[in-house]
This record gives sequence, C-alpha cells and structure tokens, in this order.
Amino acid sequence: MTVEAYAVYHQGEQLREFKYELEPLCPWEIEVTVTHCGICHSDIHLIDNDWEISSYPLVPGHEIIGTVTAKGKSVDVLKLGDRVGIGWQCGSCLVCEHCTGGRENICHKAKATCVDQYGGFATAVRADSRFAFRIPDALQSETTAPLLCGGITVYSPLRIYGVTAPMKVGIIGIGGLGHLAVQFANKFGCEVTAFTSSPEKEAEIRQFGSHSVILNTDHKVLLKEKGSYDFILSTVFTDMNWDLYMSLLKRGGKLCFVGALANPISISPHHLTFGKVLCGSNIGSRRMISEMLEFAARHNISAKTEVLPMAEVNRGIKKIRANKARYRIVLINT
Repeated sequence: MTVEAYAVYHQGEQLREFKYELEPLCPWEIEVTVTHCGICHSDIHLIDNDWEISSYPLVPGHEIIGTVTAKGKSVDVLKLGDRVGIGWQCGSCLVCEHCTGGRENICHKAKATCVDQYGGFATAVRADSRFAFRIPDALQSETTAPLLCGGITVYSPLRIYGVTAPMKVGIIGIGGLGHLAVQFANKFGCEVTAFTSSPEKEAEIRQFGSHSVILNTDHKVLLKEKGSYDFILSTVFTDMNWDLYMSLLKRGGKLCFVGALANPISISPHHLTFGKVLCGSNIGSRRMISEMLEFAARHNISAKTEVLPMAEVNRGIKKIRANKARYRIVLINT
C-alpha cells in the first residue's frame, strides 16, 4: 500500500509531498486511515531538529485520529472500523520496570510516532495496537485530536502529583496546552488561576474555567499571591522569573514543568527547604490516556481548534510559528 504524506526533507524547510510503501503488518500492529491530525509545537521542534533526534525525510504528526483499516494477527481488542487515537508514543518494550509498573511513557525503548517511523501528516499510519485508544462516541474528532498529546501532557501531572479539590492551582501560559489544563483543573474541582501575557484573552480564559486571571507581568499583583498555591503547572517555553513563581507556592507545594524550556531553570535553594517541589512530566501511560479520554467525554472537555485541509499543513505551521494559533490547529483529510 502506498501512503501519501507531507514530509520535511531538510532541517527547517517547508513540508512537501512524499510517498512511501507500507511493509507487511507485524502481529500487534494496526493500520489506521488518518482522518484528523493536530499540529503540536513538538512537530515544529522536530522539523527544526531542535532536540537533535530528527532524521529526514521526516513526516510529522502525532495527534492522530482515524479508523482501523487493517490489523495484525495478534490484535484482539480493536476491530476493523474502530475510531482510534494515537499520540506521541506508538510502542515500548512492555517488559522493563517502567512498563510493567504502568509508566510506559518513560520506557527507555519507547517508540515515538513521528521520530522512529513516519507520522500522521499522511493518509495512513501504523502503530502498535496496544498504544491506540478508542475514542469515546461523545467526543468529536476535530476537537479531540489535540488531547492525544496536548491533553495528556497536562492531565497526567495533575493526576500523578495528586491534584484534587479544593486545591488552588495556577496555570502559566494559556495557549495550546494551557487552555486544556484550565479545563481539566476546573473539572477536578480546583480553584484555578491563569497566569497569562495576553490580557485580551481574559474573557475566553474564564470561559475555559479559570476563576481568576493574572497578567504574568504584573509583579505587584503576583506578590500578593505569595504562599497561595498548592500546585502550579507551567506550559510555557520561555524563561520566566521562576523564583517568583516558587514563592507563590504554599509550603509543600509543587511547580511542575510540561513546556520544553530552552534554557536551564534557576531558583534559590531556600524554596526547597520548605518542602516545595520542582518537578516535571511528559505525556502519560496507556492507562492514563484512556482515563483522560473518558474524563474528557464525561465533562465535555475539548480543544478549541482551527481546522485546515491536510494540503495546507505549511499554512498551519506558519501560524503556530507566529504564535497566531488559537488554540490548536487540526489537519483533516478530505
């Protein structure tokens, strides 16, 4: 079978048409006809080889929703015609201490959907069936595709680090990740504060479920918040005054990073002597992804998206590079 895709042939270039032939299915593999695929900022990091893990030609795309059209002989949970989602991870060893402990996302042999194979900016994609997830009927594909990476990236740390009602939670950066984090934290029953650099977003941020909105440049207001927060989740990629945000935590509070920061983090060690915790998280386990999708369906959580035809992938990437996506861009095969 020939797959039609969009690939970047050299670091940092625009994507161009690309075709490749699929090999025979392995026993646990499925073939998925792609209907929707979100553009994640991680795709741009791969296009630019910012993490020095890219090889070209590279077909990005790891927020995939589509239909199972073929399956290997060992696949017994999924059936042909199922609507499934595939995220950043499409395989792992399944036998190491992390995998057997339910943390497949930190397996040393984790397989990435668009690094170790061709990704979802295409007509079809392959994956280990055990890393594909049925999409609940209540969820729409175009607003759910970003949950397969962006959604689980913010949901997982809320669960792992024990965020529950009636905790006070802060979300730094209300973009593609942050607008989902606000929704999840609100439905967890928390008091949610959004820290943003975009005052024009305030009304929309409150609609997502934030109880208050603070400009992250307003130090006078920020200083009044000292010692107030149980948990702060940072979704930004830029440098901030991390000492200031650590000071906003209660004793024993946590500042968690999910944004891929470009530079080292600098904080005063005295924060740690009061039991405050600096931590991070990446995507989530298979169990956590399934749980997140069910939670989103139950509580009507979805990404705010702009939909573009797959052929306009470069237009979508350009908008993300210019920080003009509001809030996620999803490509569709028509």
